[in-house]
Amino acid sequence: MKRRKFLEISAITGSALFSGSNINLAKNSNNDKSTWSICLNTSTIRPATLEDKINAANKAGYDGIEIWINELEDYEKNGGSLKELGNQILEKNLYVPNIIGLWDCMPMNNNDFLESLPATKERMRRSSDVGSKYVAAIPAPDRPDINYQTLVRRYAELLKIGKEEYGITVAFEFVGFFKGIYQFGHAAGVALDTNNPDACLIMDTFHLFRGDSGFNNMNKINGNLIANFHINDVSNETPREEQGDKHRIYPGDGILPLVQLFKDLKTINYKGTLSLEMFNREHWKQDPYEVAQTGIDKIKKIIELAEV
Repeated sequence: MKRRKFLEISAITGSALFSGSNINLAKNSNNDKSTWSICLNTSTIRPATLEDKINAANKAGYDGIEIWINELEDYEKNGGSLKELGNQILEKNLYVPNIIGLWDCMPMNNNDFLESLPATKERMRRSSDVGSKYVAAIPAPDRPDINYQTLVRRYAELLKIGKEEYGITVAFEFVGFFKGIYQFGHAAGVALDTNNPDACLIMDTFHLFRGDSGFNNMNKINGNLIANFHINDVSNETPREEQGDKHRIYPGDGILPLVQLFKDLKTINYKGTLSLEMFNREHWKQDPYEVAQTGIDKIKKIIELAEV
């Protein structure tokens, strides 16, 4: 179902647009030949205002915009309504697939976890209000001796709260330079061991590289385990172990096997979003629209090369 048609039906029925919805938005008006919608993560064009980021995404032809939670917090602090913001985003022919994220939401100590819940719930509420389907939960505070079973319980509880109280799906995101959970297998295990059918992952090409998970086993899972996929590339100028977020570059400009990755995502029937996420300081100095346009063009080129 194309996004525009879905919005027309939603307007008639009054149904919730995205939160908790299983409707597939991947086949879309801007990228009809592809399996996936393409989204702009707002970190890519910092320090532009949120309004400028939304306008850049719309002008460059993206289908969605992936927002950071601090931007929603600031928007509310300045008197804005997140529900109205969500409507404004829809009016720009965009949608919000995911919000990043739930910080410090998984303390190992039970009292610390209980004390963290009010802030976590507020972030869920904000994410739901703006119309997002997912909100990312990062396994932090990070520590090398993180307890796996406790982490599974934490994620299971967050899934339950998100769905029952806010109609939003909490997705688990692993970070390649963390000391605790930093690999694909670790994160997949956490999601699967919740025994919750809503459990899912936020994937990231940089984190697959940085955590040394690699890309060769992507075709061994089902695509519905993945909520959202961050797309970027890296060069070989800096050793893998020394690379950080600032080293991310445009997709296709580096050494990552993105063409094969896209073929594998098609094979496993992944139907989510490809989200351009970079933190490149040189890009931040440039015109936000030009960076956004360059990014979507490069993702479309990889889609073309992969014939998906």
